[in-house]
Amino acid sequence: MNPRLPLPRITLTTLQKLSGKLTDLNFPNKKAFRTAAMLCGILFSGACTQEREVSTVTTPEQVATAEQTPAAPAADTMAVASTAPVASPVTTAAPDSGYTYPGPKPLPGAILPHKRILAYYGNPLSKRMGILGEYPEDEMLAKLDEEMANWAKADSLTPIQPALHAIVVTAQGHPSAGGKYRLRMTDKMIQGVLDMAAKRDAIVFLDVQVGHSTLQEELPRLEQFLKLPQVHLGIDAEFSMKDGSIPGRKIGTFDAEDINYATQYLSDLAKTHGLPPKLLIVHRFTQRMITNTDNIILRPEVQVVMHMDGWGPPALKKDTFRRYIKNEPVQFTGFKIFYKNDTKNNSRLMKPEEVLALKPTPMYIQYQ
Repeated sequence: MNPRLPLPRITLTTLQKLSGKLTDLNFPNKKAFRTAAMLCGILFSGACTQEREVSTVTTPEQVATAEQTPAAPAADTMAVASTAPVASPVTTAAPDSGYTYPGPKPLPGAILPHKRILAYYGNPLSKRMGILGEYPEDEMLAKLDEEMANWAKADSLTPIQPALHAIVVTAQGHPSAGGKYRLRMTDKMIQGVLDMAAKRDAIVFLDVQVGHSTLQEELPRLEQFLKLPQVHLGIDAEFSMKDGSIPGRKIGTFDAEDINYATQYLSDLAKTHGLPPKLLIVHRFTQRMITNTDNIILRPEVQVVMHMDGWGPPALKKDTFRRYIKNEPVQFTGFKIFYKNDTKNNSRLMKPEEVLALKPTPMYIQYQ
């Protein structure tokens, strides 16, 4: 199957029948793999929570069962040109004596705050989950270059680190294999993202939507990739359904305990394999998505980014950032821009200069 082609529409009934044909980790034949790819395409065709009124922040990739409409953004990049693969595209600058962020000062090799990360988000098997899969590979990377140029122009003092942020465990609106309401992407798909990223010396984030599963169950399966120096982690509380709800019907939650497990896991990997500090992106756009933030443990080997993941007009996005990111600081901050959802109801995309005016200034920028 060519993931660049439009994915077929499937009814929920058909989806439920097909789900029984999937294995949880790897697909034994091409037919099963095509089935998984089609499932990705319909992740966001159901009752999308993003359709709620603009009076409450609408969500990002909303419901793995109904999800995100991708984007058509306001470009930004730093005209990146290198196409040679680089094993560890990280800065080697010494820690800044003027470091003012919470937590330990960055270890040598840390990306933040020496660079600003600009990431394209989505799933390469789906045109509807984000910009990462909406366009053919070369066109998508060219758009990333344009975005980098815009951000470099807006802030010429902070180098841009390109990134691809891929959803590799997608929440589902049905029990799926193992009854966990989540679908794991294949190693082949993940390797394909790494290969794309190498064309731009980009780092990679593997994003996890656990559904009825847990981080303890999902992260070890990704260890072969997470132990690579250029690969980092994203966790999406929206689809962590601790109360047994169906993903997409309501917004899920992670506690500090979950985040501490993730940082400990990444810290152990970094120390075991002699890696530069890992990055952990935590999605958030409501109060209950992340609980007990005061109990989050910050570790030298892991840099934590609390990422404002809601969509809507600029005023609403700024307010959400203030309420749930600025008012509950953890370490670094992130901000998402939706190429399509942010322009609904005659609204517009925020410009890099507007995002840079937020305090604390976001060091991780994601485009969907």
